[in-house]
Amino acid sequence: MSEEWTPTRISILIALWNEGLTTSEIGVRLGVTKNAVVGKVHRLGLPTRGSPIRQKAPPAEIIRLEALRPGMCCWPEGEPGDEDFRFCGEPVVPEKPYCAEHCDRAYVKQPKEQKKTVAA
Repeated sequence: MSEEWTPTRISILIALWNEGLTTSEIGVRLGVTKNAVVGKVHRLGLPTRGSPIRQKAPPAEIIRLEALRPGMCCWPEGEPGDEDFRFCGEPVVPEKPYCAEHCDRAYVKQPKEQKKTVAA
């Protein structure tokens, strides 16, 4: 797959890069490897783009028991006794001790049909 970088191919590369296509897709369209595209983009000095790989979320603030206040979700996260054990701390759903996400996990609703069979 050793193709020449002609002015035409370079202009196509630039156009595809500016469209936001992945380096793999550009390589397929130009008949070169993804790494060839990456190298040429670098040598041309084209603007960099963010990685498509999702980055880890920034570490959450650690909310200890003594920091919990009314209106804060008290869902425990981690293992009690561990250094990073904490509570969620997000705003609660009115009349509940948890935030919306943790209410969904804590309060499982049974379908009406299932309730009838359980009661029978």
